[in-house]
Amino acid sequence: MKKAIYPGTFDPVTNGHLDIIKRACSIFDEVVIAVAHNSEKKPMFDAQQRINMIHLATKKYDNVSVVGFDTLLVDLCDKLNADIIIRGLRAVSDFEYELQMGYANASLRKEIETVYLMPSLQNAFISSSVVRSILRYDGKVDHLVPKEILPMLKKGL
Repeated sequence: MKKAIYPGTFDPVTNGHLDIIKRACSIFDEVVIAVAHNSEKKPMFDAQQRINMIHLATKKYDNVSVVGFDTLLVDLCDKLNADIIIRGLRAVSDFEYELQMGYANASLRKEIETVYLMPSLQNAFISSSVVRSILRYDGKVDHLVPKEILPMLKKGL
């Protein structure tokens, strides 16, 4: 059984994230969405809210689970017995950072493979930071995020 971990802050989860999750579900037997607590990024939504949003957005996928973490990603991989990390690439600008992270994780645990997936073109421009910026000004984000989390976004502000 192939288990993969898709880590991120997911602040909030977007249609771009869901695009990657859907693709990963068709490739791997189990996909664990790992929500980083990451207080350095000063998230708009707390970890439990982000976990709840992902639960709502992914309930139709039988092979998805969601966990929070505040450790090194390789330690979470060890704990969950997973050797595959999924990362999304929207643009060339993402690649350099993601490549460095992939090498860093492999240096800590050589068995880890990082798989890079690209969202579809319609979702390539979506990022959580774009969504947060629009939310701050009470703008419309219905086309950028899963419809299941819209009530939580409105309530969380």
